[in-house]
Amino acid sequence: MPDLKLLGISGSMRRESNNTAVLRTLQMSMPAGIGLSVITLDDIPLYNQDVELCGVPRGVQELKSAIEASDGIILCSPEYNHGMPGVLKNALDWVSRPALSSPMKGKPVLIVTSSPAFTGGVRAQAQLKETLSGMLARVIAWPQVVIAGVHGKVREGRLVDEASVKFLLDAVGGLAAEIAMLPRRPSAT
Repeated sequence: MPDLKLLGISGSMRRESNNTAVLRTLQMSMPAGIGLSVITLDDIPLYNQDVELCGVPRGVQELKSAIEASDGIILCSPEYNHGMPGVLKNALDWVSRPALSSPMKGKPVLIVTSSPAFTGGVRAQAQLKETLSGMLARVIAWPQVVIAGVHGKVREGRLVDEASVKFLLDAVGGLAAEIAMLPRRPSAT
C-alpha cells in the first residue's frame, strides 16, 4: 500500500484522450511510496440543484469519495477555446457542493494542461486556478505544467516524450512535498 495516495482526474472524456494518456503514463511511472488512481468524468451528469436535492448521482458520489480518500489531486486538462472544458467545470461544480465543505477544501492540487498548440493549455490553467480558489482547494505553487504539441508526444495511449515525463514527475515531487507539510487527515477509507 502506498504511503501517499494521489488521484488523477482527466478533463477529457474522449476515448483516445491525450490527458488520460498523460495520467496513465504518470500512474505507471510513480516513484516508490506514491500511488496514483485515475478517474474520468464519464458518469457525471450536468449540474442541476433540483437533481442534487433529490440525491447526489452515483457518479458524483464516487468522484467525491475518491477525492476524499486521496492525499492530493492531479488535474490534467485540455484547453478548449482558451479555457477549461465544460465537462471539467461541471464536475468541479458538483464537487464544490455543499459550499464550504467540499472534499476539495484544503486539498493540495497540481494542475497539468496539454494542447496541440504551442501554449500547452496555459489559459485553461488560469481558469482552473480561479475555480479551485473558489472551492478553497490548495493549488500548489509550482511552475506551470503544460505539455505543448501533445498530439505528437502521445503514442499508443502513452506519453512518450521523456522531457515531459521528467517535468511531470518533478511536479509530482512538488505535490508530495506540499502534502508532507500538511497535518495528516484521517483516511476516509
